[in-house]
Amino acid sequence: MASSAFQKVQIHRGNGDDFTFDAYIVGEEGAPGVVVLQEWWGVDYEVKNHAQTIASKGFRSLIPDLFRGKIGLDAAEAQHLMESLDWPGAVKDVAASVKWLKEHGSKKVGVTGFCMGGALSLAAGVLVPDVSAVVAFYGTPSPDLADTSKLKIPVQAHFGELDQMAGFSDVAAAKALEKNLEAAGVDSEVIIYPNNGHAFMNSSDEAVKRKKECGFADHDNEAVEKAWARFEAWFSKYLK
Repeated sequence: MASSAFQKVQIHRGNGDDFTFDAYIVGEEGAPGVVVLQEWWGVDYEVKNHAQTIASKGFRSLIPDLFRGKIGLDAAEAQHLMESLDWPGAVKDVAASVKWLKEHGSKKVGVTGFCMGGALSLAAGVLVPDVSAVVAFYGTPSPDLADTSKLKIPVQAHFGELDQMAGFSDVAAAKALEKNLEAAGVDSEVIIYPNNGHAFMNSSDEAVKRKKECGFADHDNEAVEKAWARFEAWFSKYLK
């Protein structure tokens, strides 16, 4: 998918915080908003593909650039970028992004994210009061950042059965999140996709090649379609 449809804006964190960051927006003004959070690669072609898919389902997508323009060209560089991230600061970026969407016509705003962004979307669900619902893909936050048993909004989460990222997005992490969501008493779904691994939603030719280079499971287009259908049903229910 081309990225030419995106509008680039600068967003100020506010609340006495001087930080500003770039954000990329696509979708009809006034539609329900979805903040779309990047993987550890940065704001690259694939997170923009996801944002465009979300916009095609009747939402307004906003991607905050959490790495301030930096892109990881290989796994080692991406890991360094993620490890260098100010996670509480990234949550502030999400809060400012939610506020921007509400100020520009979106009555309700959800947050979604992939890998690092999945973890941050759950953290934002705990820490950002104006978020109406979350859909997280293969990532859970450190308890130091956010206690997911304190979530008060609907959460849908997607994981791959073959994901090897222990304590972050493997089956054990998915089950721990499910237990926390039950404790929170919120409307929730945790779906584990058989025979799928980390980053299974990434579907472009470049992303499928990158998954293979990272040693992840083979691409499964049927799982991707099921996950997008569940995503659309969840956010349609809670944002539209």
